[in-house]
Amino acid sequence: MRESTDESMPIFPEGARIAFENLVEGNQRFTSGNTRHAHQSSAWRTHLVAQQAPIAALIGCSDSRVSPELVFDQGLGDLFVIRVAGNIISPDVLGSVAYALEHLKTQLVVVLGHENCGAVTAAIEAMNNPQTHELAAIRDLLALIEPGLKHVDTSLPKDRRIAAGVEANVRWSVNQLAGHPIGQKLLADRRCFLVGGVYELATGTVRFLND
Repeated sequence: MRESTDESMPIFPEGARIAFENLVEGNQRFTSGNTRHAHQSSAWRTHLVAQQAPIAALIGCSDSRVSPELVFDQGLGDLFVIRVAGNIISPDVLGSVAYALEHLKTQLVVVLGHENCGAVTAAIEAMNNPQTHELAAIRDLLALIEPGLKHVDTSLPKDRRIAAGVEANVRWSVNQLAGHPIGQKLLADRRCFLVGGVYELATGTVRFLND
């Protein structure tokens, strides 16, 4: 499979394009109830003892309803997953992604948010009411989300405001990765591709964000 040459289309490195298509197909199997549960056998576990070669690095929320391996119908060794409430970008998350890209040669990075994210909801509520009481550690977490929500229309009804906030937070995380010197270099060298998506809780569908 070749890299895209159409300027209107995103430029995927070959490995990233194949990985992205695998994730899309896996999510389709998940939503249709036709999961194949590959790469879970004892023989495959033995195969992974010496090394791993995940097809994608994924930054996801810690929410118990959103398990990336299940959502994308992937098995052991397929995804390098970093999970933290609000799918935020912090130094340890950035270091984990850098490890996947540099040491494991992973070419695709996915930021996966989800509907009704509690961390995003709490950040929106804290911005609307600075007097909201939260533990200091939670306030520190929300402070990493809030910059990405500054353009969310505060006049929207609450449910639409949260939905817009979830998308904005995914884009904020993607932009932070793309804007970091490591990300800038890897993207310029076409060694990786970044994509954001939102998981729909009721349908199980991952809606990738076009931009």
